[in-house]
Formats: sequence, C-alpha cells, structure tokens
Amino acid sequence: MRVGVGLPSTVPGARADLLREWARRADAGPFASLAVLDRVVYDSFDPLLALAAVAPLTSRIRLATNVLIGPLRSTAQLAKSTASLHALSDGRLTLGLAIGARTEDYAAAEVEHATRGKRLVEQLAALRDTWEDARLCPQPSGQPELLVGGTTDAVFARVARYADGYVHGGGPPRAFARAADKARAAWLDLGRPGMPALWGQAYFALGDEDTIEAGRRYMRDYYAFTGHFAERIVEGLHTTPQAVAQLLRGYADAGCDELVLFPTVPNLAQLDRLADILPGLSSVTLPATSAASATDAHNDAPPTAQPSARGRFPRREGDRGLG
Repeated sequence: MRVGVGLPSTVPGARADLLREWARRADAGPFASLAVLDRVVYDSFDPLLALAAVAPLTSRIRLATNVLIGPLRSTAQLAKSTASLHALSDGRLTLGLAIGARTEDYAAAEVEHATRGKRLVEQLAALRDTWEDARLCPQPSGQPELLVGGTTDAVFARVARYADGYVHGGGPPRAFARAADKARAAWLDLGRPGMPALWGQAYFALGDEDTIEAGRRYMRDYYAFTGHFAERIVEGLHTTPQAVAQLLRGYADAGCDELVLFPTVPNLAQLDRLADILPGLSSVTLPATSAASATDAHNDAPPTAQPSARGRFPRREGDRGLG
C-alpha cells in the first residue's frame, strides 16, 4: 500500500511558507501523494490554487484532491482548472470528487444544496469529453486519474460508470473494507476490466499532549457541523507512531491502494515524525526515494518560521445524458 500525506491547507494558522516547505519535504520523502481538502466557509486555502502553488516545488509526488466538492463549481470551470493543474504538474493530478455535506459552503457558492448529487453525476458524465475539448482545456498531459467519494449505493454506481477508482472519507479499516467491497462489486457488475483504485484517508497529530490537543481542537472545529458526532471523529485521531502503524496495517489488509494521512497541526515536525514511521513497515510501499531524503531536505533548507497552533476506459453511449 502506498501512503500519501495531506497538505495542511485547511488547518488554520498554516502560512504560505509552511505549505511550500511541506511540499518540498513530502516530495523528497516516503510519500506517494500530496493531497488537499476542500472548504469554502473556513480559514483555508483554495485547494486547486494550493496544489498549483506547490506543483513547481515538486517533481515526483502525485497531487491529489481528497476530495474536491465538484458541484460548487461549474462543469467548465472544474474541467479547465483541473486540466490546467494536471498539465502544469506534468500529469501528476489525481482528482477525487464528491458532493460534500456542508450547507454553508453551498450557500456561499450560491449553488443549490439539495440537487448536488444530480449535479455531480452530470459533471462526471461530461468531464472526460470536456477535458478533450481543446477550446477549453490544455491537451498535452492526458487526463487526471478520477476518483469518486461517498458512501451511498449511488456513489458506487458512479465509481463504476465514470471513474478510475473510489476514495473513502475516513474511519477504521473495517469501514473502508465494507465500502471497498461495494466499489469492487459495482465495478464487476458493470463489466469493467481490472479493479478500481481504492484510496482512503485518516488524520494524525504526533507529539506531546499540547500538540495532540491542538489537533483535537482542529478536528472538533472542522467537523462541528456534524454536531455530537464530531467527538466520535475526534476519537479517530491517530496520536502515536504505534497507532499510525496499526492503522496502516489495517488498511493494507483491507485492500487499500493508497492511504492519505492528513495533518491537524500546521508544523513541519508533524511531517518529519510521520515520515520516520513509514520505512520500517512491511505493509507500506515506498516510492523511489527514502526517508533520509526528507531529512537531507530538512537540513539543507533555510529556516522557516512556524505557526503555533486507472487508466482511461472507452466512453459508453448515453453516458452524457445520465442524471
């Protein structure tokens, strides 16, 4: 299983210099991807602009949205911005899409919340053709890998019909395993060759009790819209190397292809501590670099002030009209 790391672009207090150095070290380290989350009404950076800003500072690592809320954007805007990022990063974008749940983000974007599922299906049906339209999108780098996230039966049908794989929204390995089984079943039912790419995500905060508590505060705030369930989400924060290692083994056993670990504290020490865990794990597939590279990059970098706190498939007749 490959391991990706989140860019702390949605963690309040993260600054531009932190994001840049985080990306450099992630690219030099044992991570397969660098991923972002998507919020409108929050103290955060725009996800696609954040990836575009760090793309020139990286050369190997994939850039991923885990996930982008597709219906907040028009289809043409979504296609053009993601094709542009894919081209600017030399073909390294993995685009995870979902509908999101927060009503305030839809209100701020002036997009109807109730019809977001229908809108996403329309986008998925049109995206590949729009990416191929030279009047709208740059052409030299092919198309991004496309993942779809969510947990309903309709989501798995969307994965099988339109996407290269599935991205799970978090939780213990057993929850991922149930969702992965549904994604595979939908894939086979539609007669797709091979198997869908399967991605997961989780959160971490590594360090002393003050660091861990800062991570918990962020999680409570970020998921406050879920009400009392936010505390259940906070309980899922991974706060020790042993907990992270156990999580990775569990996801690998469940058939996950790539697990992205998102930081909850905007400090470079978090990235270094996570990188130190991975090389000794047999369940993790490391890229053609080493954790030592990340250490070298850290030693060579100028001091940075820290804030506190699957392949293409043939298009089917009628896909464009599904809604």
